[in-house]
Amino acid sequence: MAPSHALRCCKRALNWVPVLFINLVVGWSYYAYVVELCVYTIPGNAERISYLVIFHIVLGMFIWSYWKTIGSKPTGPSKAFGLPRAEKELYEREERAEMQQEILKKVARNLPVYTRTAGGAIRYCDHCQVVKPDRCHHCSTCEMCVLKMDHHCPWVNNCVGFSNYKYFVLFLAYASLYCAVICATVIQYFIKFWTKQLADTHAKFHILFLFFVAALFFISILSLLSYHLWLVGKNRTTIGKNRTTIEAFRAPVFTNGPDKNGFSLGFSRNVAEVFGDQGKYWLFPVFSSLGDGHSFVTRLVHIDPEQANSVLQQNGKSLADGEANPCALGNSIQHTTEDSKDKTEEGQTVSVTVESEP
Repeated sequence: MAPSHALRCCKRALNWVPVLFINLVVGWSYYAYVVELCVYTIPGNAERISYLVIFHIVLGMFIWSYWKTIGSKPTGPSKAFGLPRAEKELYEREERAEMQQEILKKVARNLPVYTRTAGGAIRYCDHCQVVKPDRCHHCSTCEMCVLKMDHHCPWVNNCVGFSNYKYFVLFLAYASLYCAVICATVIQYFIKFWTKQLADTHAKFHILFLFFVAALFFISILSLLSYHLWLVGKNRTTIGKNRTTIEAFRAPVFTNGPDKNGFSLGFSRNVAEVFGDQGKYWLFPVFSSLGDGHSFVTRLVHIDPEQANSVLQQNGKSLADGEANPCALGNSIQHTTEDSKDKTEEGQTVSVTVESEP
C-alpha cells in the first residue's frame, strides 16, 4: 500500500511540471518585456507607457482565464444517474452482460440519456458506478466521470469539460493575443539588434529570444485555438478516455442511430451553449455556459426541462445541495418518433418529441 501511495503522490506531483513550465516561461517573458525592453531599450516615455498598458491588460486576461481553467473542479454526474440500491445489487450479482444491459435500460428510461456505445449498449461507468449522461466520459487521470468531457489537458493539469471549457477557449485566445502583442511590439527592436543598429547590451539576448519564443508559441496556440473554435461552431468535443476520438470525427450514436451533427443546433446556438446568451460575458472568464451539463438539446430529442425536473422530483431522486438539476425523464414520459422529416441545413433528420401519457 505504501509504495502504491507514494507512486501516486509522485505522479500527481509530476502532473504539475507542465504548469510550472508555462508559469516559468510567462514569468521570464514578463521580465524580458517590462525590464529589458521597456525600461532599458525603448527610449521614449510615450511608447514605453503605451506598450506597458496594453501588455498588462492582455497579460491580466491571460492569467485570469488560465488559472480559472486550472482551478475549476471538473463536474461529475449527479446522484440521479447512480443506480438505485435494488438495481445496483441486481447488476452486481448478474454475470450475464445481456441481463446487465436490461437492468441499465430499465434505469435509463428515467434519465435523459439518448446516446449509446458503438454497439448500442447503455453507457455505464463501472468505476464510478453511474449511467453516463450524454457526452460524459471517464477520465483515468482525474479518476472520475466528467460532464461534457473534451479532453484532459496536461498544460492546465485538469480536465476540460462542461465546467471550464469556456475558460479553456478564452485561455487559448488570450494566450495567442499575448504572444501577438509581444511579437508586434518587439519586432522593430528585434530587427535593430539583429542588424546591429543598436549597441550590444544585456537586453539583446532577451529581446531576440523573446521574439522567437513568442512567435513559436503564437503559431502553435493559434492553430489549437482555431481548431477549438471550429469545434464550438459545430458543437462537438475532441477526445476522451484513452484519447480516442469522441465527436470530432466519429458520429455520436443515438438511440435511433449515429448522427455526427446530432448536437449541432446551428452556429449561433452552438456558440451560445458554450459562451452564454449574453454577449457582455463572452470575453471574461466567468461561467455563462447554458444548461447543466447532464442533458443537451439536440436535433433529434427535444425535452421540456420544467416537466422533466418535476418528474425527477416525483421519483424521489433529489440531488445534493448545490448541484444543478438534470433534465431527467420519469416513467410517465415516453418518446414518440414522428414520420415527418425536418429539413435542416445539415440534411434530413428524424424529429423526436416528448409527451405525457394520458
